[in-house]
Amino acid sequence: MSEPIRIRRGNVIATATVAALVSLVSIPGCTASPARPDAAPSATGSPTTEAPPSPTPSYPLSTAPRTIPAVREHEAARGPGWKPAPDARVVVPPANSAALADEGKLLAGELGIGYAEAAEPRRGDVQLALGAKNSGTPESYTLTVRDGQVRIAGPDEAGVFYGTRTLKQAVKTAGSAPEGTVRDAPAKPQRGLNLDIARKFFTPDWIEDRLREMADLKLNQLGLHFSDDQAFRIESASHPEIVSTPHLTKAQVREINALAARLHITVVPEIDSPGHLGAVLRAHPDLQLRDVQGRAVKGAVDISNPASAKLVDDLLREYRPLFPGGAWHLGADEYQALVYRDPQGSFPRLASAARQRYGPSARVQDLATGWLNDRADVVRPSGKALKAWNDGFFAGGVTSAAKDIQVEYWTGKENGARPPLEYLREGRKVVNLNDEFLYYVLGQPNQFTYPTGKRIYEQWTPLVLRGTTPVPATYGDQILGARLAVWSDLAGAQTQDQVAAGIRLPLAALSQKVWDARTPQQPWTEFKALADRL
Repeated sequence: MSEPIRIRRGNVIATATVAALVSLVSIPGCTASPARPDAAPSATGSPTTEAPPSPTPSYPLSTAPRTIPAVREHEAARGPGWKPAPDARVVVPPANSAALADEGKLLAGELGIGYAEAAEPRRGDVQLALGAKNSGTPESYTLTVRDGQVRIAGPDEAGVFYGTRTLKQAVKTAGSAPEGTVRDAPAKPQRGLNLDIARKFFTPDWIEDRLREMADLKLNQLGLHFSDDQAFRIESASHPEIVSTPHLTKAQVREINALAARLHITVVPEIDSPGHLGAVLRAHPDLQLRDVQGRAVKGAVDISNPASAKLVDDLLREYRPLFPGGAWHLGADEYQALVYRDPQGSFPRLASAARQRYGPSARVQDLATGWLNDRADVVRPSGKALKAWNDGFFAGGVTSAAKDIQVEYWTGKENGARPPLEYLREGRKVVNLNDEFLYYVLGQPNQFTYPTGKRIYEQWTPLVLRGTTPVPATYGDQILGARLAVWSDLAGAQTQDQVAAGIRLPLAALSQKVWDARTPQQPWTEFKALADRL
């Protein structure tokens, strides 16, 4: 048998000639040998012949498993592949049992086979194993099907878990996993869904279903926007007066976080400030920002009032341990004081506080930047990565946002928003939430339209941060990934089930483009058919 032929996604290898030769060799009449002239006579005097050997099965070269997202590389081989059998097991070496037991038991249940800790697998088993430290890039894995066994190995638990997702999907689509070796890794480290549960309450069961869906798509981040003008949706001990009904209890949040951790998904909480705090302000009207004429500014706290900072910091400190994941969103978008033509004249108290803190040339935008940095200082000791919306980063001020805050780029339309290149040229890390492609806004207000999987699949890449024009590929490493965002502006426009159905294909298309930013091999029609089947 010849050496396995390496097939990379996107390459086409002509195999017609090889297939023809294999067919000729396999024709029964072409392989029979003539009787040996010295064969011993039989009892009847007729010469005897040896029984012809049983033919060796001939298998065509395997093809890559059909999965979403598609695997990045598959090394083809000849063989029967692997499929679940009654005596098959998922086995984990004892040395890896503490790390991989959850992954192994989940896969065993999904495939309907057994689970065991064993140093050596048997024929028919699936073995999960951690490779040596730094044996591959984070979240990468190798899946090998050979000699009736499957081995999935990766440098970390997440990588092994993603290998199990590939095996699960391969069995789902074809009944078996193809012979050969998959080598796979994500293009982007952040891949996920952003969910606004403040304006529309989503039940814990619904959120957990989305986590399972995300996990199968190898998505690893759920943004949870739980505070806005309309409602505050998580139980609070420090400020119970601000909590809306219905809301998530802390016990429910812990369960959501526990499931997310088992599925290698980070839940990223967001308490948006200093804007979008209407639910808080209903209980604390004394903190409401008012303009020079005494008119209340929607959703905005008075950032010159120390009591505003104290209340928000109370909440940050309370919820910080509730979300053990490695990231936190600080909000910072759409502070309505800055949409006034003359913020300094319209808000003299803010302007005075800015000059007092930052000097005579400071403006209201500098006070807003200082607010962002102060909230970052509260969260930073936890070691979490920090995020803020792009229109909370201002240019031309006497102060600037801390360099370690990731820019979550959603729009170029809002006040303070700048073209993506300005953030990239500053050396900032950016996450893509392009409102042209990735915003699922309930009720489609303000000229938003529901995104389609087809458009994301065919026209969007992580480089397309604003509108439809990509930034130069040289900035690719600064773009950390992307999330599809569900915003509940008109909460009654869709039910939970309608939202789940509406985001299914956009989320699948996003998963493909953040796992492998290259042009997909399959046309949309085939991708959609596969998504429908899965």
